[in-house]
Amino acid sequence: MDSAEPIYGLVALGMGHPDKLLLNSNAQAGDVLILGKPLGIGIYSAALKQELLSPAEYDEMVASTTRLNTPGTELSEISDVHAATDVTGFGLLGHASEMARGAGLQIVIEKNKVPVFEGARHHAQSGIKTGASGRNWDSVSHMVTGQMSAMETDLLCDPQTSGGLLVSCSPEAAHSVLETFRRHGHADAAIIGRVKSGAASVRVE
Repeated sequence: MDSAEPIYGLVALGMGHPDKLLLNSNAQAGDVLILGKPLGIGIYSAALKQELLSPAEYDEMVASTTRLNTPGTELSEISDVHAATDVTGFGLLGHASEMARGAGLQIVIEKNKVPVFEGARHHAQSGIKTGASGRNWDSVSHMVTGQMSAMETDLLCDPQTSGGLLVSCSPEAAHSVLETFRRHGHADAAIIGRVKSGAASVRVE
């Protein structure tokens, strides 16, 4: 491996109560989907490598990637939070597809409700993206339906570093979930879709 940046690996081990574990496979029909952080970190990283990232965008990227997903512990205590996963290298569509396969249900994503960094949207419009976003799309396109522009596909497949949590919960629990996110500094957390009965798939509306 030849890299200009230092690379290290680690393993984190922990113990949790078996009744408090949130898996990515337990979403239920009728749930709403909540995303804890905006998308666009991969695009910001690509722009940084091309020296196109502004100081404000750099600060935004650092703030997001260093904001821990600390709401997760509290979310496991909320009744009717059924499933959760973190959106990382496979992008939103990749991790939503995993959730759909695990539950055997259809996940609907309302693309206009997905939080995205405005700077990342601007860079995406200029054609900046990562190579991983294309590979992510290739791996999930057979499960995804709906109308998306090329830019929207790049954003929804954008690989995230320290991305937000994707939470599936009952509509009645949504307020508590959003309040938990915001109490931990995740001000952009938003309801982005829902879970429906049907074959395991993702529909973008």
